[in-house]
Amino acid sequence: MTLQVPYLTDETIERDAEALLAQFAHARGMAIRAPIPIEDIVEKHLKLHVEFDDLHRLLGVPRSEFRTDPDIFGAIWLETGEIVLDESLDPEVRPTIEGRYRFTLAHEGGGHWRLHRRLVQANSGQESLFGDARQPTVVCRSSQSKERVELQADLYASCLLMPSRLVHAEWQDRLGRTKPLRLSDLRPNGKVVSRAETLIHKQGRGEFDAVGDALFESVAEPIARRFGVSRAAMRIRLEKLGLLLRAEPTQQSMKGIL
Repeated sequence: MTLQVPYLTDETIERDAEALLAQFAHARGMAIRAPIPIEDIVEKHLKLHVEFDDLHRLLGVPRSEFRTDPDIFGAIWLETGEIVLDESLDPEVRPTIEGRYRFTLAHEGGGHWRLHRRLVQANSGQESLFGDARQPTVVCRSSQSKERVELQADLYASCLLMPSRLVHAEWQDRLGRTKPLRLSDLRPNGKVVSRAETLIHKQGRGEFDAVGDALFESVAEPIARRFGVSRAAMRIRLEKLGLLLRAEPTQQSMKGIL
């Protein structure tokens, strides 16, 4: 069963992520810089317990015969502050997936813990996760990524790993501008288009916006490396912050208003 959560504005979620970063910085007596030390925030500051395991096996959920990647990437027990990430995300085994690991850790230990813990009545008398059959409060499945509880945790992870102030500063440093880039700014550049076509070929993407996504991810890639996140995560964040625009802004018609 999916955890039912109330509506939260994007601004509310971003403010809480900024507050968590400020609390961590104050506790450590340090300035926040990219890449965000998400492991220290989750395990040392919030004092959550994190382990890797085969989540499909642990939760008794059969793997789909049509998928090579797991459907379940993370689970959290909000009563006890225990997080299990699927073993496929272990960065020591698969260094190339570190961005996905960091985002999932921020999703669980930031998003769900900070936003949704208050919805669950704590029961300190329960046994530890390891050794009993309790079910997690939230099971994060890619097939349920559009559920409100997951969208909120995703946005929180994005704000936590890619703080607006730091992203804007990196954008200005790397591109030498504060203004946004539009898709039309990139299309005339043959080098960028070629890079985009390579990305599409490697990722096997065929959706309508694949070219736009790949063009934007070409721009986002060096910034993503700085923040320790995936190209796609940084592209989405840059679009959310209005630094990457897909269309020219249009003037709203006043017909029918005046």
